[in-house]
Amino acid sequence: MTQEHARRAETTEPAAKSYVRAQLEAALLTPIRAMRWQYLPLLMIYFAYGALGIIAVAQDFWIKSALTLTPADLAALAVWLGLPWAVKMVFGELVDAVPIFGSQRRIYVFIGAALIAIGLLLLAGAAAGYFPSFHPNTIYVASQLITVTGVVLQDVVADAMSTEVVSRHQEDGTPRPEEDVTRDLGMVQVLGRLALSFGIFAVAGISGFLAQHLSYATVFLIGLVIPVISVTGALLVRLETSETRPIDWRILGGGLAFGATVTGVAVAGVPAAQEIVFLVSIIIIVAMLKRVIGHVPLDAQRHIIVAAIIIFVFRATPSVGQGYTWFSIDVLGFDQAFFGVLQQIGAAIGLAAAWLLADAVTRQPVVRVLLWLTILGGLLAIPNLILVTGAYEWTERVFGLGARSIALIDAAAQSPLAQVSMIPLLTLIAVNAPPGHRATWFALMASLMNLALVAGSLQTKYLNLIFPVDRGQYGELTMLVVVVFAIGLIVPLAAILALGHRLTRRPQ
Repeated sequence: MTQEHARRAETTEPAAKSYVRAQLEAALLTPIRAMRWQYLPLLMIYFAYGALGIIAVAQDFWIKSALTLTPADLAALAVWLGLPWAVKMVFGELVDAVPIFGSQRRIYVFIGAALIAIGLLLLAGAAAGYFPSFHPNTIYVASQLITVTGVVLQDVVADAMSTEVVSRHQEDGTPRPEEDVTRDLGMVQVLGRLALSFGIFAVAGISGFLAQHLSYATVFLIGLVIPVISVTGALLVRLETSETRPIDWRILGGGLAFGATVTGVAVAGVPAAQEIVFLVSIIIIVAMLKRVIGHVPLDAQRHIIVAAIIIFVFRATPSVGQGYTWFSIDVLGFDQAFFGVLQQIGAAIGLAAAWLLADAVTRQPVVRVLLWLTILGGLLAIPNLILVTGAYEWTERVFGLGARSIALIDAAAQSPLAQVSMIPLLTLIAVNAPPGHRATWFALMASLMNLALVAGSLQTKYLNLIFPVDRGQYGELTMLVVVVFAIGLIVPLAAILALGHRLTRRPQ
């Protein structure tokens, strides 16, 4: 009996090692094997978006020292800054149906890059005091709106290309197997998240170094290298599409009317303007989405709708706001260089997680991915609670883990969650994107998902008004963090439990 067990063990052990080796090899090599030259322009756009974080630390410290906006004000501003993302369908319709100088892709990358450059120049001018007639708050808001518009425009082009670069036919013209097309589309989404993560990682550490050793204006000028990256990608590879169609004025006209309404409400100072705009946005986007989604089979429609609702709830949770950053500076003593270290560690872990999980996530149902991410997000919020409650003083005495050590753990733990959560839905969208409507389809779904972030920003604003935090005033911060933690855990779990069973079967 003992000899039989020994023989079984000898047989099982090599098999187990072979399985582990095969899984590790798949995780490491799958993104490399999936890479194609034609993916380069869209990946460089995503990379540039992530690399825009080169100014992040300088911007955070400049806001605290030079502006008078409170965390509630900044959360309210985040709502307005989220609206260009919420009207991506306008940009999507332009990219799909309105060539400029014969171009439907490259020219829009150039326009987006120009807008980002203008936003950075305004920011540098404000930091250097070149606009004495205007309050720095005003210049900051203008620069952010211009920059985010440029980023959104480039993102729409990259999203459209992510559905076009995968061939649906063999070289002989016969259709490729649907499973292979779906797999490749999913990997393009993974590569896009990896490119974004690479961009964040590439500049995370240096952003803190630059903020500590150079003037803020100089750092903002250095950021001008970012639009150059996206333009370079657009020049390297032919990226125009052969898919053309007339303008759908119900989409474009409705989007432009929505934009005009938002601008009018904001300028007029209408009470509850942000809430009104949010509700109008939801109604318009859902109506437009209902029109476009008619191209998709009914079973797939239901699958996409339920998945979108769950991911919307997952992304619509509030954050603590800028007050936590100021607390880290004033109370915990974190300087620019240490913020750069935190970003570098977070970016490295996020990149590694996105890389290693790429193969697994594209094969997993949306519900399973979001369930684990929600649970992990709740567990990994514990370091934040330790820091704001002052418990780090006890951990330092007992375990030798002070505030900086716990902050490092927090940065490493939280980083993988954001990039992984969108991959399943992005794959679902890419698979079902109809020819001639790819940019619009992607933009509408992305608009809905970005409205979830707007909803989160609104909640952040409300919570910062209920539990006010300001420079040097952090008495309410602990309760604010606790409430944010509870909402971020309970609400997504409730949505998953209520609707998740409807996604157990994949659409046919």
